[in-house]
Parts: sequence; C-alpha cells; structure tokens
Amino acid sequence: AHHNRNMTDDMIKALAKNGGVIQICLLDVYIKDPDTTSVRYKKEKELNRIYETRYQSMTDEEKKNLREEWRSMRENYPNVLPTVPDCVDHIDYVKNLVGIDYVGIGSDFDGGGGVDGCADVSEFPNITAEMLKRGYTEEEIRKVWGGNFFRVFKQVEMLANQRN
Repeated sequence: AHHNRNMTDDMIKALAKNGGVIQICLLDVYIKDPDTTSVRYKKEKELNRIYETRYQSMTDEEKKNLREEWRSMRENYPNVLPTVPDCVDHIDYVKNLVGIDYVGIGSDFDGGGGVDGCADVSEFPNITAEMLKRGYTEEEIRKVWGGNFFRVFKQVEMLANQRN
C-alpha cells in the first residue's frame, strides 16, 4: 500500500543492514490501498474534509448530524478489508527484498487494526496457515512470529547492560 507511514525499500534495506526488524502492521490502510473509485472512499474524504476544516466551529447540532453521517456511511458502505493473503504478500515482499531475518508481525489491534480473516489474536493461526501454504518453513515462521523481534531486543538489552 502506498501509505506515508509504510517504509520505502531503501528504508527497509537500511534497517536490515543495521540488523533491525520491520513489523508488518495488520491495519487495513497499511496493507492495501483503498478503492478510490468507491462511493465509500469519496464520502469518507468529504466527511474528513468537513471534520478537519469546520468541526471546531460547528454547533452541537451540526456535530451530531456529522456523527450521524459517519454512522450512516459506515452502515451503508462497509469497508472492504484486506485479507490474510494480502498481509502475507507484505511478509513475502520483505523476505524477498532483504531476507526472512528482518521481518515480523505487529497487530495494532488496540488501534482498530485487523484484516478479513485476522480480526484479533484468536485468528493469528490463519496467517501461519497462509505462510505454510506458501512454503514457509517452521523456522521461518518462528522468526516472523517473534524470533526476529527477540533477537533485536536481546541486542538492545545487552547494550543497555554494558552501559550500566
């Protein structure tokens, strides 16, 4: 997805060169670009523009009406979420760019994250199943599900202990 919070290839390469790990965030807008031709997208842009430019000066009644428009938009034009295969495409991309040692998974469930097939931690096995379907080894899956993060965290702890 072309989101300004996603890392560029050069950033990912620099991260890997320095032994870091990128955590693939399971938030829809980071995984897949929205359909800019959809009614929902256009309505959401319009409501965002109103919120950003006029909300502070609105009356309570106008604010209430705007909230109702948001609710109606969500109800009438549900968001089409990316899928588990879309998420694993991102893992594949990083693996092919810099190697399996530099990629992990971050959920952002507390911030509203989740994708179709992985709405919360109870559905994490769906990501593992997709990785197995694509030929990932158990060792590679362990690295993605925390091994790479813990490698970096142990290095951080070691450096912190050296300074004390």
